[in-house]
This record gives sequence, structure tokens and C-alpha cells, in this order.
Amino acid sequence: MKLLIIGASILQVPAILKAKEMGIEVAVADYNPSAVGVALADRYFNASTLDKEAVLAVAKEYRPDGIMTMATDMPMRTIAYVCAQMGLRAISEQCAIDCTDKVAMIRCFKQAGVPSPQFWEIKEVSDIHAIKEKLVFPCIMKPADNSGSRGVVLCHDFEELQQRFKYSVASSRSGVVLVEEYMTGDEVSVETFVINGVAHVLQITDKLTTGAPYFVEMGHSQPTRLCHQAQESIKEVTQLAVNSVNICDGPVHLEMIVKDNKARMIELGARMGGDCITSHLVPLSTGIDMTKQTILYALGQQVDLEQKYVQASAIKFIKAPIGRLEAISGVQEAKEDFHVKEIGFFKHIGDTIESVHSSGDRLGYVITQANTIQEALESCQLALEKIKVEVK
Repeated sequence: MKLLIIGASILQVPAILKAKEMGIEVAVADYNPSAVGVALADRYFNASTLDKEAVLAVAKEYRPDGIMTMATDMPMRTIAYVCAQMGLRAISEQCAIDCTDKVAMIRCFKQAGVPSPQFWEIKEVSDIHAIKEKLVFPCIMKPADNSGSRGVVLCHDFEELQQRFKYSVASSRSGVVLVEEYMTGDEVSVETFVINGVAHVLQITDKLTTGAPYFVEMGHSQPTRLCHQAQESIKEVTQLAVNSVNICDGPVHLEMIVKDNKARMIELGARMGGDCITSHLVPLSTGIDMTKQTILYALGQQVDLEQKYVQASAIKFIKAPIGRLEAISGVQEAKEDFHVKEIGFFKHIGDTIESVHSSGDRLGYVITQANTIQEALESCQLALEKIKVEVK
């Protein structure tokens, strides 16, 4: 069996390693020959993940049995197109558009009656004036086609909304931004696998973010601490949202706000979640190897969604002061806690540390597993306190 993975960044490494562990030949396609996953794969093809024709040419040469990516949105358009041409399993091209264009997505939600925020599509500053009387502040502004909290900002009044437009639109490939009603409540993500149109919720993840104005995710824990009524609402909204964008099969990562035990959609991706949620936390808390199941799905094989055990898992991300990264110490001491399963870093010595405005600004992470959520979170915090970061 041969698997073509679109992208070779650190996000794709779990899939590359898992496929190799399964005895599958792996090729990666990425515009960057120095990407970390290139050395781990059996073959490398120099092609942008967003260039549909280039990736189609790769697929025709390599003849894979399946094509996939992990935790990245826009390559899903490429995968949908190439798989349609090659007769391989994937979401439809229209579904890929509706799941990667936030304006199209929320329109699908509204048409299908999925609980979701009020919204406006903005292409230029003058469009903001046209909706001035309809706006309620604070409100959220975000690019229509990006992820990782890039370009997302909370605006408290009309003047700030106009001023922040440049910040948000700079992260939009299409030049379109979305202004949305600001929803308050508990933020969760929903790790789901769809089979024949039925959404199977594997785990609900509680989120910890930086809060306003950028809402960068700084921690996650599983299972959720929300009550049974709230969880039932989440499952109901999950099915409605999946149906609204016509996802028939495959992994889905949904993000919601829950208030008064009622869930409302923020957005979804027709792929596995990032931030180590589906690659690490789901297996640690449920025993379901979601990466393996996604590989099997791409290869056209049957998936296994049976929960093997009930544990708690958590991840917390490492922040550092602004400046040049000089040294990191205390990692081995942090790993002495048997609850700590992995410590990793996104930055290297000599890199510049910026303020945390998006996921890419975080320094690293600690992942833990324990019998209870409290234990898992406490172990994360203790590990973070042992890791010392020197910045100049």
C-alpha cells in the first residue's frame, strides 16, 4: 500500500510515522524540500500543497492508494480535486470549499438551521459602514480562509473595527474577512469521525485560550467537564453541522461555544484537529488511534472507532518573553513525572519570540495523561514550571 501525504511540516509528522509503523510506503508533497517530514518519508515530491494540478501530476506519477493531510484546511481543496480525478476516497470538491471558506461555511450553517452567530462578509473598509447600524459590540473579525487564530481579533467599537481591518485582511488569501457576533461561554472542540453520514463523536475537548483580543489556544483537556445536557447539545449540533456541509465520511474537527448547556457552532474542518488534539490527546484519553483510522479511511479500508479505555489527557503550550531565544533547560526534570508523555518545541535556539497573536507564536508544549482531568492539568503545569527559558 502507498500513501501520499499533502504537506511535510511538523503537523504531518504523526501521520508519516504512523503510516510507516503500519508498513505503508509514504510519499510527501511539499514546496519546501527542507520540511521536517521530508527526511521521514520514503519519497518526496516538490509541489505546493495548494497547487492542485502539480499535486495531480504527483499522484499520477506515484499512483498512491490514498491521499490525506493532517490538521491543515486549505490542502483539503487539493485533496478533494486530486482524489476525484484519481478515484480515491475523499470529501467532494464543493464540500472542501464549504469547509475552508468561512463565509460559505456559515451560510451553509444558516441554511440548514445550525445554531451559529450572526455574520457579515467584508471585502473593504467601506463595507463596514454599510453594516454600522446592525453591529453589536464587541464583535469578532477574522479572515475568511485561514486558521490557527491568524488575523482573528475582538473589536469593541466601530472605530476599532475599521482600524483592525488591515490586521485581519492581511491574513486572508481571498481578501475577504468575516465580522461575527461575539459569543460568550465555554469553548470546546469536538473530535468526530463520520461514517455514511453519521457523526460519531469520539471526544469533546475543553479549551483554554489567551482570551481577547486574539483568542490563541494555550491548552486543551479531555474529556470535557461539561454536564450531560451540554454534551447532548454538542452531539446534536455536530450532526447538524456535518450534514449542512455534506460531509459523508472522514474525520471532522468542530469548534463550538456552549452557554446555558446549549451549543452554537463557530466553525469546522473536514480533517483531524491540530494542536496535538487528535494525534495525541484522543488516543491518550480513549485508546482510539485517530491518526491510524484516518490513514485507513484514506486507503479505502474499514475504520475502528471503538473506545478502548477512559483516561484524561491534557496539553499546555509554553509561552516565553519577547526576544531572541538563548537557551531552554529543565526538560529532563519535567519528564521525570510519569504523567508527562511528550514535550516538544516549535522554536529553536536563535529564533525570535514574538507576542502570542497566533498559534505559530507559541514556544512549545507539554502533554500529559492521568486518571483525572485535574491530575493531567496539574502535571502539565508542574512540567511548565520546571522548564526554564532564557530570552535575550
